[in-house]
Amino acid sequence: MGKRKITILDTAVDGVAEVAFYIEGKGLPQTAKKFVDEAFEFFYALSDERIVHRPCSYLPWKELTYRCVTFRRKYSIAYIEHAREIVICEFALTKLLV
Repeated sequence: MGKRKITILDTAVDGVAEVAFYIEGKGLPQTAKKFVDEAFEFFYALSDERIVHRPCSYLPWKELTYRCVTFRRKYSIAYIEHAREIVICEFALTKLLV
């Protein structure tokens, strides 16, 4: 038992950045920074090998055999799970995944 390595792809980083830019554009720079910090803390919390999440139901992600987890009840995180590594591939607003 232990922690797996976490790799975060640029697409996931870009997704977090888009949300942060939106929040910052509303005049809330501290909230935007807090959002980014919490998102990355959540990413690193996925390293626990005892936790297994469901396969994604969004068809393009399902075909890529991604696993999905929800962040803050609004955002979906898609990742690939390996025995020693988690590769975080996507971060998106869940209601846009139709």
